[in-house]
Amino acid sequence: MKRFLLFLPLLLAVIVGVVLFKGIGKDPTKLDSALVGKQVPAFSLKDLNAPEKALDESLFQGEITLLNVWGTWCPACRDEHEDLMWLAREKNVTIIGLNYKDNRDDALVWLDRLGDPYRTVIYDPRGTLGFDLGVYGAPETFVVDAAGVVRYRHVGVVNAQVWEQVLLPVINEARENG
Repeated sequence: MKRFLLFLPLLLAVIVGVVLFKGIGKDPTKLDSALVGKQVPAFSLKDLNAPEKALDESLFQGEITLLNVWGTWCPACRDEHEDLMWLAREKNVTIIGLNYKDNRDDALVWLDRLGDPYRTVIYDPRGTLGFDLGVYGAPETFVVDAAGVVRYRHVGVVNAQVWEQVLLPVINEARENG
């Protein structure tokens, strides 16, 4: 028994080392999502700009969209905002916003000051849809095909490089298969 106790710290160090080694070099923007290949979860939330209007998963029917999770409290969301404006304006990308765990008035001021790249903004003050999507934080962006199926999840800022190298190829594949 004494021998086992002597080797226990070594055994634990080896186990911790293996776990850490497996995580080294992994891209943090490529978090797996249980939703990839599945429908956008059912929801009923209000429109940020028109609180009397209820929105649901039917928003994602008929065309390929980006679902962008953002909040005014998120510095990285501000970093990506101009790129989202560029995608909406120059590339005619349909983007639906998910205003996540935010204050409605702050979000409206944000969009008024910085511009509004979104076709529609879902207001999710308690994070219920975010939770169902498996959102860890913001920004996160999902590619949703014309049938409402999640095709990809990107964690982090969307910029021109992410658009060209990651999101556009996913969208093109969804177009070909859809």
